[in-house]
Amino acid sequence: MLNVPGLVAIIIFYLAILSVGLWAAWRRRGITDTDEVMLAGRSIGTFVGILTMTATWVGGGYINGSAESIFTSGLIWCQAPFGYAISLSLGGMFFAKPMREAGYVTMLDPLQDKFGKRWGGMLYLPAVLGETLWSAAILSALGSTLAVILDLNNELSIIVSAAIAVAYTLFGGLYSVAYTDVVQLFCIFIGLWISIPFAIKHEAVGSLAPSDTDWLGSIEEPHLWGEWIDYAVLLIFGGIPWQVYFQRVLSAKTSRNAQILSFAGSLGCFIMAVPACIIGAIAKATDWTATDYNQTISTKAQTKLVLPLVLQYLTPGWVAFLGLGAVSAAVMSSADSSVLSASSMFARNIYKNVLRPKASENELIWVMRGSVIVVAISASAIAIKGNSIYELFYLCGDFVYVMLFPQLTMTVHGAKYVNVYGSIVAYVVGLLLRILGGEKVLGIPPVLKYPWFKDGTQYFPFRTLSMVVTLIVLVLVSALAKYLFKSGKLPSSFDTFKVFSEDTQVVITMKSKNSSNGVDNPALDMESSSDKIRPPSYKQALDSTNF
Repeated sequence: MLNVPGLVAIIIFYLAILSVGLWAAWRRRGITDTDEVMLAGRSIGTFVGILTMTATWVGGGYINGSAESIFTSGLIWCQAPFGYAISLSLGGMFFAKPMREAGYVTMLDPLQDKFGKRWGGMLYLPAVLGETLWSAAILSALGSTLAVILDLNNELSIIVSAAIAVAYTLFGGLYSVAYTDVVQLFCIFIGLWISIPFAIKHEAVGSLAPSDTDWLGSIEEPHLWGEWIDYAVLLIFGGIPWQVYFQRVLSAKTSRNAQILSFAGSLGCFIMAVPACIIGAIAKATDWTATDYNQTISTKAQTKLVLPLVLQYLTPGWVAFLGLGAVSAAVMSSADSSVLSASSMFARNIYKNVLRPKASENELIWVMRGSVIVVAISASAIAIKGNSIYELFYLCGDFVYVMLFPQLTMTVHGAKYVNVYGSIVAYVVGLLLRILGGEKVLGIPPVLKYPWFKDGTQYFPFRTLSMVVTLIVLVLVSALAKYLFKSGKLPSSFDTFKVFSEDTQVVITMKSKNSSNGVDNPALDMESSSDKIRPPSYKQALDSTNF
């Protein structure tokens, strides 16, 4: 039966969020600069920046998925809050400063700067896949919550929620997203913490002592450690190469601010996971047959509803509405960020850099808005079909971790050791290894069966192995290509991407000019390496064009 008071409450909440987003968009009306829309003019302050950084990660998948994981497997398997918190800290230590100081606009800029616009654009595929699956996990969480508490249709709930987030993102860009994040984060914090005391006091809830409820969980078989390590490392390092993260970093006023946002966001993510974990423990200690729900929670379809079930059956109605507002806020705070990130990369790195280099700023903004709609529709479709929030949560980082993390890391911290030939081979190898390892969520059977393979599951940390192999292939093939071309074992005509032949031509021309003046420059003879003479960097291009 439709919960009319709850429906009215959620409509009021949605209208409030939409109003804040549209107000922020109105303040920036008339702006036709992509830098303003994508990065809020690089004017995000420390306070707003910390809150929007935290809210970006603390989405519906994060909240509902953490509660689901505590209920099904225990705290030891609830790795996302810890993994992503550590990931933000590592991002602040090793990536925030160099990326912000370089003046990049998106995460793909350094990749296109190093590997060329066309091949660098190919790295958009794992990035957009990750952002889309992330949004799907978020929307799936909200759909299930609204379905339980308000008795609304799951599909309708997902579509309406996505439409609200898209509405203010279309016109306000990051500026609207950041301001709504501030409101949403407070709603999440207040809504979840208020529900906990009421839920604990419910008569159907038993002891929360670990010895009675076992909400801590355990790893009973040795081979399970392989799977645990694989997911832990994936979340830590696979949580770095996300445009949704770098969009906040690059919008900061200074590189120092960018680091502060990362470190503070790390702490915020950890803190915001606490109430969700407690709610998961409460659900595990509850005799659900003694509640109005009157049945046990055992299937996947039920476990993904753990958090909304606690709100609906263990708390008073008005508290459940507050909790629903918290989950709704968490969803929109992350969904809007993800669709904006994916569309920003498409508009700039694909449409502008590859398809239409002469596109105007106004044209790019409209392309970005169209992309926002496409990504939101795709994420909504996946959310409607998805079974487990937490599985989507893990899966969204898989391809980003295996295919993108090694490429971004070497581009930022070891650019002279890699080139486009190594990037292409590493890309293909990483993709093949990950697919051949199988994926139950997508129904892909494993072709390569690693040690500890059992009952269709890879317990060996094959994702991490795939990432390491991708990294090694990237460096080794890059070195091999450089040696073959520089030594003359491969003719310059084979240098399809003109990585080495153009540099050699530049050196010969420079040397000829010096020789014509009767001056020999022995140092110049050593400059034939592409690591020494290369086209102006993306940062230099920005400086010269005042973009």
